[in-house]
Amino acid sequence: MSPVGVVTMSPKRKKAVSSVQTRSGPFPWSGTISRDFTDAFNVSLKAYWDQVKKDNRLKLIDIFCVFLVVVAFVQTSFMVLIRDTFPFNAFLAGFIVCVGQFVLLMSLRLQLVSPFDGISKNRAFGEFVLASLILHFISLHFIN
Repeated sequence: MSPVGVVTMSPKRKKAVSSVQTRSGPFPWSGTISRDFTDAFNVSLKAYWDQVKKDNRLKLIDIFCVFLVVVAFVQTSFMVLIRDTFPFNAFLAGFIVCVGQFVLLMSLRLQLVSPFDGISKNRAFGEFVLASLILHFISLHFIN
């Protein structure tokens, strides 16, 4: 007998597990997901190449961004391989400059692709140069 106020439930019946598989494997949606991803990737790549063909400045910005990522990776791998953080201020300044310059370049790229209302492309480039000078000035003083 169960105590007063406690509700007991009957045991659930177990369903038989079917071992039927479709020809795409146990996950029928896996083929469509990979196909959708491939289609989206191809469309994005085509749109990127069309955008870069129109304006060579975008290609130059993208190459410089790749260069900044490589420099940041080399600096970080050097610190990991040497296993010494003696000039830690210099490492931080160099890494922060790479990240900061990357962010400033992405901002400039966005303004060149679709200009904002009231901001010309020349003004956007001027602001980029000024922000880059401030970033490098601060990092130079951080090295000490």
